[in-house]
Amino acid sequence: MQRKWYQYWFNSPYYHILYSQRNDAEAEFLIDNLSAYLRPKKDSRILDIACGRGRHAIYLNKKGYDVTGIDLSEQSIKFAQQFEQRNLHFYVHDMRKLSYINYFDIALNLFTSFGYFETEKDHVNALKSFRKSLRADGTLVIDYFNTQKIIKNLTNQETKTIDGIEFHLHKFVADGKIIKHINFEHKLKTYAFEERVQAFFLTDFERMLTKSGLIITEKFGDYGLNAFDEGKSDRLILICKKA
Repeated sequence: MQRKWYQYWFNSPYYHILYSQRNDAEAEFLIDNLSAYLRPKKDSRILDIACGRGRHAIYLNKKGYDVTGIDLSEQSIKFAQQFEQRNLHFYVHDMRKLSYINYFDIALNLFTSFGYFETEKDHVNALKSFRKSLRADGTLVIDYFNTQKIIKNLTNQETKTIDGIEFHLHKFVADGKIIKHINFEHKLKTYAFEERVQAFFLTDFERMLTKSGLIITEKFGDYGLNAFDEGKSDRLILICKKA
């Protein structure tokens, strides 16, 4: 079976170079606010879906929770596993095929780690998988970009120089997806990667979550957990329960 863009790109060392400025303080701010809002019990089990190198999971574990991080990227999980301890574990896993049933109190899918698949059926299957992993009164949190604002403010061409590498970024909208082409040279070799994320709006999530047996109980528009405003908010953060 042909490998998908995310299997190439998220496993590449260049992915982590391009996004090396990602802000740990921002990630911790979100986790602090979600923890205050959800008030998990001390023995809560938390699943971080598409955890990357584990920055959210590691911070949650420092707060005393039992945390499992899963990601499709072997390289990211290999990196995260150096931080494993008794209540913190990382596994290579496809979010559409989680093997947990009625196990977690909270499942998190943060930092737009969704919308990668080609079909709605695949996305619904992923959401069903998230639902199945939760206990009856469990909570799912999805943190996505606010598609409306992203499209309105899309910078078509951008160049970023990081660690001596000049990344040329070309962003555009096509086929209901926000697409980013990433081109650069390093050590006399030319590289080309892409990101393809579905331009999901709130109505799309409402439809897919209903199909998956989940309901939205709250919507937030930023990491300070302020109300969602489709015209202005940076993020779309959904708090969901089993229907």
